[in-house]
Amino acid sequence: MICRFAPSPTGYLHLGHAYSAWIGWASARASGGTFLLRLDDIDAARCRPEYESAIMEDLTWLGLDRDGPVRRQSEHLAAYAAALDRLEALGVVYPCFCSRKEIRAEVAAMPSAPHGPDGPLYPGTCRGLDAATRAARIAAGEPYSLRLDAAEAMRRTGPLTWSEASQGPIPVDPAVNGDVMLARKDAPASYHLSVVVDDAEQGVTLVTRGDDLRHATHVHRILQALLTLPEPTYAHHRLITDESGTRLAKRADAFAIRHYREAGESPAQVWARCGVNGPAGLGAGAAD
Repeated sequence: MICRFAPSPTGYLHLGHAYSAWIGWASARASGGTFLLRLDDIDAARCRPEYESAIMEDLTWLGLDRDGPVRRQSEHLAAYAAALDRLEALGVVYPCFCSRKEIRAEVAAMPSAPHGPDGPLYPGTCRGLDAATRAARIAAGEPYSLRLDAAEAMRRTGPLTWSEASQGPIPVDPAVNGDVMLARKDAPASYHLSVVVDDAEQGVTLVTRGDDLRHATHVHRILQALLTLPEPTYAHHRLITDESGTRLAKRADAFAIRHYREAGESPAQVWARCGVNGPAGLGAGAAD
């Protein structure tokens, strides 16, 4: 079994990261498999070398060893561009010239805007533009992003499912996320595109991640099918939340691993805050 932990070096790891890393590590170690570390560092404006170093230090301090070299997404932009070219050749990608402000305004004006797990979905404003109009606007230098035509993509792939550990096959629904963004000028590959390419190139067989990303798996299976990439099994785990029940974010410094380290807590105490024994309890909750 090959598992991975793929944080972004845009802040310090918090308890939620520790728990997610442990799920992947424990799943790999219990099966005698491989645990990989990957850094989602495409966002050059927000990623920092000090956060990357802190990630390594915190994982080592927590007792989570890793196998092989660290993969940095910033070093594999050509692979993402090649995947995007393949999708464009299939006719399942289209340019979107809408700004975030314009999208918000259009959604607000709709009597019943489609909603997804993260709020209103892109309404498909640019999906129907003809080829000549698209080409003219691009030639005029208008900024644009590239979006997946989810309906056309599913027409090409046919019905799909993904395999959820301990649950079996889950039907893929393209309407859950709508026409997601795959790339834009300041982001040569979105999370959706880069993660499926990375998992395939690293041979990941079990994707372990928080339940807040379960909805993204609908998109990822579509992309895997379009790009003829291997299909891993998925295990979406519970989230670590604060006292109010809100999931932790990188800005939640009070829950950062570094905060507990500097306060004198031991790794065992930090693992207890996550509700697990850590490496000492290998296998307990590995498919939580």
